[in-house]
Amino acid sequence: MKKFILMSLTIIIIISIALNWSKVSVKANQKDVAGKLIRFHVIANSDGKIDQALKLKVRDSVLKYISPKLVDCKSIGESREIIKSEDANIKKIAQTVIKNNGFKYSVATTLSQENFPVKTYGNITLPQGKYEAYRIIIGTGSGKNWWCVMFPPLCFVDITKGNVSYAKTEKEMKTVLSDDEYNLVDNTVSSKEIVVKFKLVEIFSKLFS
Repeated sequence: MKKFILMSLTIIIIISIALNWSKVSVKANQKDVAGKLIRFHVIANSDGKIDQALKLKVRDSVLKYISPKLVDCKSIGESREIIKSEDANIKKIAQTVIKNNGFKYSVATTLSQENFPVKTYGNITLPQGKYEAYRIIIGTGSGKNWWCVMFPPLCFVDITKGNVSYAKTEKEMKTVLSDDEYNLVDNTVSSKEIVVKFKLVEIFSKLFS
């Protein structure tokens, strides 16, 4: 009986917090967001400075090639088909960059569902979970990765210069995400609130699934 009362009180407290916190949306979860995005990751051979610098050179060349083809895509399906059709060309570009820089690393490219930890890109923080991602893996792929979002096309706004346009990011994300979904990933609140937000969504998903 005591356990039941304690559980009931906990649920009431959680609901009260959620109802009084305008930033939290219990109507959207990680899967809702993930189903509308394609991520892009370039994974270095190692964390050594040379390998990390090579990763960025591969990124720059690939984005220069693929940006004009993806920047105006209106749907995730359209983007997916372009990525698939250009896969061989992208791989060839990566191999050429690696060879021209004096390395013999292999290159693997995949478009697949992968598990990722919490990641932040400008004013967007994606919760932990499985996402569709196009990945370029250099050599052993043991190093840190560079990442962005291919659809909607967030990668293509001065990204090679290290600049992220918050206004552009918000605009692009809102073209594919509902208000609830965008509220879930909007990190213009504090990092502490983001953690609590994700936790609340996780709790509600478990309670009402």
